[in-house]
Amino acid sequence: MTKSLVVGVDAGATSTRVSVHTLDGTRVGYARAGAGNPSAHGLDKAVAAIGTALGRALGSHDGGRVVASLAGVAGQVDTLVPELARVWAGHGIEAGPLIERDVAVAYAAGTAEPDGSLLLSGTGAVAARVAGHRIDTIADGLGWLLGDEGSGFWIGRAAAKAVVSALDRGATGEPGSLVALVVEHVLGEERPASPRAVADRFVRLAQADHMRLAALSALVSRAAEAGDPMALKVAEEAADRLVATLRRVHVSGDIVLAGSVLTNEGPVRRAVLARLSGERVRTARDAAGAAAWLAARGVLSGDDGRSSHAAFTLTP
Repeated sequence: MTKSLVVGVDAGATSTRVSVHTLDGTRVGYARAGAGNPSAHGLDKAVAAIGTALGRALGSHDGGRVVASLAGVAGQVDTLVPELARVWAGHGIEAGPLIERDVAVAYAAGTAEPDGSLLLSGTGAVAARVAGHRIDTIADGLGWLLGDEGSGFWIGRAAAKAVVSALDRGATGEPGSLVALVVEHVLGEERPASPRAVADRFVRLAQADHMRLAALSALVSRAAEAGDPMALKVAEEAADRLVATLRRVHVSGDIVLAGSVLTNEGPVRRAVLARLSGERVRTARDAAGAAAWLAARGVLSGDDGRSSHAAFTLTP
């Protein structure tokens, strides 16, 4: 068993990560590839990205040594199961990976405790109660149009609305302000002369490509750190909404923060931590390693994996 390997997959909407470990948690291979979320990018592209990352992560290691694997994937895509089994077989791995919801894997990236809660804010946002390492209850995660409150997209859209409203009232924005940063990011140097014309141009661009709003989240953090009142208000409201979503599911145990908005230092993370004072809060680490850890637990009888969790989830 000391030569056995386990494989973990984090198939995300922007990239795919695959981590290969020995059973004690030692990482022996790691690779990234393109987006691996079949719900967002289609089955063929997702399978190709996961297969590419798997091949790179295995490297010269014999696939026949892999005794367990698990893939964390957004949504439930039954057609992914046979496709990944075929890819795994192509690398000499006897059985395809177990498919688990990415939310469960994100929770495991932050703690070895079987019961607790997850609060995730990246491009989207979701909270979940976890029992026995499985998802028990979900809150939000309803997508950019009708939900994902406090997510990167929500923050960017809130910033856009505040900036457009300010422009409509004739504001131009001081250098370094949220208004100035957003206008420069979206329009560059080619912009209309009047604030209202800038607002009209901004609205047309946002309506043509709504996903550009998610990128404004970073500008909110930048402006808030400089003390911009508009940015601080957006960050505080995002934290309020995220914690309100978490409170709908959290009962007891660890709270794992995941997603770029909450794992990177910034005003939203700090505001959320302040609201969760007194709770046991953990920060998610590597999700691909967490998937490998969950896979390893299934082949180690009588071992709950706590001692090796830190090794598996160490950020590469």
